Order: sequence, then structure tokens, then C-alpha cells
Amino acid sequence: MDELVHLVVERGIATITLDSPRNRNALSAQLRRELRAHLTAVIADGAVRVIVLAHTGTVFCAGMDLKESRSADAEQQGVQEFPAILEQIWTSPKPVVAKLAGPARAGGVGIVAACDIAVAAETATFAFSEVRIGVVPAVISVTVLPRLNPRQAHELFLTGETFDARRATEIGLLNSAVAADALDAEVERYTDMLARGAPRALAATKEMLSSQRPSKMSEAFARMLELSAEHFAGAEGREGMRAFAEKRKPAWVPENSK
Repeated sequence: MDELVHLVVERGIATITLDSPRNRNALSAQLRRELRAHLTAVIADGAVRVIVLAHTGTVFCAGMDLKESRSADAEQQGVQEFPAILEQIWTSPKPVVAKLAGPARAGGVGIVAACDIAVAAETATFAFSEVRIGVVPAVISVTVLPRLNPRQAHELFLTGETFDARRATEIGLLNSAVAADALDAEVERYTDMLARGAPRALAATKEMLSSQRPSKMSEAFARMLELSAEHFAGAEGREGMRAFAEKRKPAWVPENSK
């Protein structure tokens, strides 16, 4: 059986590529299994600094494989596995960048929303098409709703309307939409910047960004003071401040970075 998800690691950048163009990179059981395995491997790999989710073919991801999902067993398996994939991406201690040369639909949009950074070609389109086939965009709402304001979410979830990359950027689903021939350079720009961050500091910052804020401001400040002090006194903080004083790159920055 041919592999549907490929992994390449170069210069600390792990690129995980969906390669099932025959079904528009739909989330079949095999693709889900391989995607989870590669995510698990790169999250555990100390040499990996940044993760990029890319694709072959004209479509980033069309969502769940509806042909497989017609059976009750397959549908139940997908319901259990897909949230785990979204959670892996969302909680990854390493930044995850989505690279879209083409459209995303349904669960594919959920993956985009779970990533820390999302970059797409201007020609890419998006849609929450679930209501048009009689289902609810329930699972993906966990990652998508934190990205969108309520008015936009109501409109797009309820209508199933297709929208372009420009609007996806305006509403917070994407960080950047660029010409197709500039996509590689734009993704590289983000990965280079992310690789400059200290690994533990990046992981702690991701956790901070997704954590629930205390209801009292005084409690929030107390918690953030503890976090700040921990990292100022930590090995990365000391190395970063030494490097700044000595006008050099910190030890964690790849030697060939810009």
C-alpha cells in the first residue's frame, strides 16, 4: 500500500505532506493514521523546530472521506480519530504552519485553524459545507471558532458559502494570502522567524496563548509573573541574554538561518 502522508526533515523544519490527490486529500482512515503517526514522531523529535503541513495536488484537504464514512463503523472511527489529530496540532509544543496551494473544506479548514500560522495562495478557497449535506460542523468548531468573530462564524457556518483567501485573511483564518508563485517564499519567511525562537520558550508561549484566563486580573498577573520569572532564570533565557550582549545568534538558532 502506497504511503499517503510523507515526512521530510531538513534544517530543523519537518514538512508533512498530504499526498492523496485522487480523493482531494480527504481524511481517509489510512491518511488519518499516517498523519497522526508523523505528527507524533516530529513532536517527539528534538531536532525538529517547526512543523509545516503541506499537500500535493490541487486541494489541501476536502475534509472527511465521505465514501468511507457511509458505513457506521468507519464514521465512528473517524469521529474518534479526527479530534485527536486536531488536538495534536493545536497543542504541539512546536509551531505548526499550514501551507495551502489550493482549497480546504470542512475538516480541512479545521486543520488550517488548528495550526499556529496559515499561509495560502490567493487562489485558495474555503467553505464550511457541512450544513449543505445535512451534517453539523461540530468537531472543527473547536479549532475554528477561536479564530473567527461570532458574526463571521454564524454567517459562514450557517450558509456554507465559499469564500476566498482574501476574506479568510480578513476574518482571521489565515495569516497571509500571496500569489501562488510566492507561496514557498512566504512559508519560508515564517519558518525562518519561528526557528529563531527558543524551543522551550516557544512551547510555553503556545501554552500561554491557548490557556484560559483567570477571571481576576490580579490572578492573571500572578500567574504570568511566575511564567516570566521561570524563563528569565532558565537556561534559554540566560543564553538569549548573553547572545544579545555579545551580538551573536543564540545557540538554538540554526547556523544557516538568515
